[in-house]
Amino acid sequence: MRTIRIHVDLPLTAGAELVLPAQAGEHVARVLRLATGDPLTLFNGDGADYAATILAVGKREVRVRVLDRQPVSRESPLRLTLAQGVARGEKMDLIVQKATELGVARIVPLLTERSEVKLDPVRAEKRLAHWRAVAASACEQCGRACLPDILPALPLPAWLASLADDGALRLALLPEADTSARALQPREAGAMLVVGPEGGLGERDVAALLEAGFAGLRLGPRILRTETAGLAALAALQALHGDF
Repeated sequence: MRTIRIHVDLPLTAGAELVLPAQAGEHVARVLRLATGDPLTLFNGDGADYAATILAVGKREVRVRVLDRQPVSRESPLRLTLAQGVARGEKMDLIVQKATELGVARIVPLLTERSEVKLDPVRAEKRLAHWRAVAASACEQCGRACLPDILPALPLPAWLASLADDGALRLALLPEADTSARALQPREAGAMLVVGPEGGLGERDVAALLEAGFAGLRLGPRILRTETAGLAALAALQALHGDF
């Protein structure tokens, strides 16, 4: 029987009774058509699943009782940050969704030299909330109990200036690079991977990355689209140095 997992941005404790947030309640009642007495699993990103049962399904709310806390260990030992040049439309949603499934710990949407997407403050806030919801939905599906940290969109120079020297590998996908994922030596602090938008990284981007200590990474002889490149690199890193 398929386990129904629902993300709720609420404190969860065994024995508590609570009303599901409106969107989660609507999904449970109208989409999944669950009824009183049905079991489900809740999680809030604290690293655990919470077994629960539905107490009541009403027109405006769904009330549940939390039964117990079950620690979940599905996070990769290789801590990966994907710094992705913001892609157009549904491409960015796909990247966030699949990167979450692949176990990435952090996603940084980047505005780069060749970025075609323009985000004013209001739109940037809405997109951030949307991307976080996409990641939460992906965690529901793949079984993760920790949500990846998704930062607000940043210009590449601003992000580089904010980086601490934490020992993580600094990598940028560059078609002209010589280093392959197989040749990398994993580090305890993990790795940061920069991927350009549809037009790739510009000359100023590359110069800034190299100055900040990023090394070029090459995936092979073919040029991959932005929505393919980062995900392929994450999968390769997980297979070679993570938990695949």
